[in-house]
Amino acid sequence: MIDHSTTSTAGARERTTRWRERGLVYHHAPVFMGPQNAADSTGLMLVSGDRDVVARISPILAPLTGKLVDLGPRVDAAAAFKLLGNLFLMALTGGFTDMLALAKSMSVSPAEVATLFEHFNPGASVPSRFKRMTDADYDHPSWELAMARKDARLMQAEADAAGIALSMLPAVAALMDRSIAAGHGHADWTVVAKDFVVGIR
Repeated sequence: MIDHSTTSTAGARERTTRWRERGLVYHHAPVFMGPQNAADSTGLMLVSGDRDVVARISPILAPLTGKLVDLGPRVDAAAAFKLLGNLFLMALTGGFTDMLALAKSMSVSPAEVATLFEHFNPGASVPSRFKRMTDADYDHPSWELAMARKDARLMQAEADAAGIALSMLPAVAALMDRSIAAGHGHADWTVVAKDFVVGIR
């Protein structure tokens, strides 16, 4: 039984154990695939867990997707990475929503906002920015936290003046404020993730 649904790590472990106790080989293989991906055999599929089972099912699964990623022997790794990926997509959509809200407060149309991405590609910086965070490289700032917080204040002021509520920015600003209060105002702004990186390997 191949399960492509999204589930918790506990769910993946429990289902694997329960079905194998019943004599059925169950394997969790979540996907980053929409309906068109499924039709075209593109997108991304994740597997992890029992090495013998992964070796057995990989030739069956690989033709169904654009890329099959084996995350190793941990039985719930695929479930974990699926949740991580979906959280990033939610954060991206939340960012887009606030971006459109801020644009509305400044009388910039959605079509005009879209033209920014013809010149500005933030996606290109994702791997290097994440590496800076996970390397805890906060002492060589590309954007000081205090400066980022100043910009967040300007954004909030624009939205407030127009009576438009932002969803994501207030939470990010609160993270910034806590880090500044802890003395990190001159560090790289990614220091807001410090508590989840430093000392964890």
